[in-house]
Amino acid sequence: MQSHEVDYEIFGNDMQVVEVELDRGETIIAEAGAMNWMEDDITFEAKMGDGSSPEGGLMGKLIGAGKRALSGESLFLTHFTNHNSNKRKVAFAAPYPGHIIPVDLSEIGGVLTCQKDAFLCAALGTELDIAFSRKLGAGFFGGEGFILQSLRGDGMAFIHAGGSVIKKELNNEIIRVDTGCLVAFTAGVQYDIEMTKGLKSMFFGGEGLFLATLQGTGTVYLQSLPFSKLADRIIAQVPRSGN
Repeated sequence: MQSHEVDYEIFGNDMQVVEVELDRGETIIAEAGAMNWMEDDITFEAKMGDGSSPEGGLMGKLIGAGKRALSGESLFLTHFTNHNSNKRKVAFAAPYPGHIIPVDLSEIGGVLTCQKDAFLCAALGTELDIAFSRKLGAGFFGGEGFILQSLRGDGMAFIHAGGSVIKKELNNEIIRVDTGCLVAFTAGVQYDIEMTKGLKSMFFGGEGLFLATLQGTGTVYLQSLPFSKLADRIIAQVPRSGN
């Protein structure tokens, strides 16, 4: 299914909002609760599945919903559609401070692999699926990097990252990162998990037991402040009394 063509504008610096402009009949899909505002004549409906394969039937939708449930995401995606003959706008924002990354899937080979909670919204026709790492070790020990999500299509998709966004271009190179700092990568980049070397570094280094290894040729997006790290710091400072 060819993706709907949508125009957009991103507002803000560290707590960004993306406003998407829809022509009549155009639809954008988004994670539940991501919408901030929408103009009149735009309707929304929670649907099981991304709508990329309308002919897939109930079984295909159930399988897709089951995969999303396995990744810890909502069973449903919200579909926003413009029913007016004039252009109408709808806006989406990330659930925590950071930046929104617009990606034209047609310009990167049609596939983007990202953290399961990085997806914000995308043009209808974009296929969302979960992508397990090929190696067992990445599955059991990857932490935030265990379940990755793949976005496939030829339209615009929007993902979000915590803190600052760093874009790395690999040319048959290797980069090792904290699993939580990985946001997304394009086709041509292979992903795996490796254990930290040395018992001292493993238990006292403060960098975690495992690192994500990215190797190949393509684009890698990193975030400076994963939400998991921010949450850990907040929890550590919360006063505890009794239970």
